[in-house]
Amino acid sequence: MTELCQQYEIARQTGYVWLWRYRQAGVPGLVERSRAAHRHRNQTPEEIERMVLELRQAHMRWGPRKLQRVLERDEPGRAWPATSTIGELLKREGLVVARKKRLRTAPYSEPLAHADGANRVWCADFKGWFRTGDGERIDPLTISDAHSRYLLRCQAVEKTDTARVQAIFEAAFREYGVPAAIRTDNGVPFASSAVAGLSRLAVWWIKLGIVPERIAAGHPEQNGRHERMHRTLKQEVAQPPAANRRKQQRALHRFRQEYNQVRPHEALQMRTPASVYEASERKFPASVPEPEYPESMLVRSVRRRGHFRWQKYEVFLSEVLWGERVGLLPVDDRWFTIYFAQFPIARFDSQELRVTPLSMTRGFSKVNEVEGDASPSTAPQPLVERNQKVSGMCPV
Repeated sequence: MTELCQQYEIARQTGYVWLWRYRQAGVPGLVERSRAAHRHRNQTPEEIERMVLELRQAHMRWGPRKLQRVLERDEPGRAWPATSTIGELLKREGLVVARKKRLRTAPYSEPLAHADGANRVWCADFKGWFRTGDGERIDPLTISDAHSRYLLRCQAVEKTDTARVQAIFEAAFREYGVPAAIRTDNGVPFASSAVAGLSRLAVWWIKLGIVPERIAAGHPEQNGRHERMHRTLKQEVAQPPAANRRKQQRALHRFRQEYNQVRPHEALQMRTPASVYEASERKFPASVPEPEYPESMLVRSVRRRGHFRWQKYEVFLSEVLWGERVGLLPVDDRWFTIYFAQFPIARFDSQELRVTPLSMTRGFSKVNEVEGDASPSTAPQPLVERNQKVSGMCPV
């Protein structure tokens, strides 16, 4: 054995191991085996794993934290695994479905405007779809004035796209005038995953001089007045739904009339919204004005694929701004702040030819100091320092 082990350059102990395997299992015993430990010192006992899986099977929507809390409550004397260990166990057994990754809308970082008067802030949202008696889907779009609670529109749309929603808003603007701001959530068509969260609808609002406000993701309480109206709407017209779309729209119209003209509101000292609301003094213009920029900015047009021209290069900004003009305000020899109308939306690196989003803001001034004229301008002067991040959507 010593001579054989020296010939094959192995230790004598290894030689005896191979000989023992051959005597036990023959040639199959010589196959290379895994060197992993059969059991780890901190491995979860099989009985514990079984109890965790049984509880998960009984409550398929419970996560690791809830499972651990219930197990510890029911049997406090056992050493239960950590939540991370329970999570790995659920993944290993195929009891967890990974969430699909989705593009996030850039957060709106500015404080929401206070609705201290009629038409200061309008609120808009989709109530949440449901089906009529004949199975047709209903998506009610609701628009209300945050100060008076006046329900401006309650309209079922065939599809929640920009064209249909914009037509409803235009009709509301023509009837009631233009508000200072419109508050929505981060869903389509109010926002998108484009630069600064802009959508085609938001671009149209900005050109009309309206600030598009967006509540924080997962915080409907920031639009609580509108959400409370939705609860009443659901109770009145969606439980149970009407037989078809036409009858459902009639029910929505009756609800709007009663909500505005008859139903008193405690927040309005038991007055009705119609007795408080007044139409806006800002009328809807005959043509949508184009944004103007001061001479301190370089003006560029955004082309079909969302690019603008910089010297001889094409720089991508956003397809949402196709056909619009943007202003580039120089910060230094390299960096520019990109504006759409009065809103800073991105920063442009002229050396790397790269556009990056904005986040936090320091402040803005709308006054354009022109000799002999101190009137407001649609192009603000940013009070930002070099390399300081500013907001993607900052109301002024």
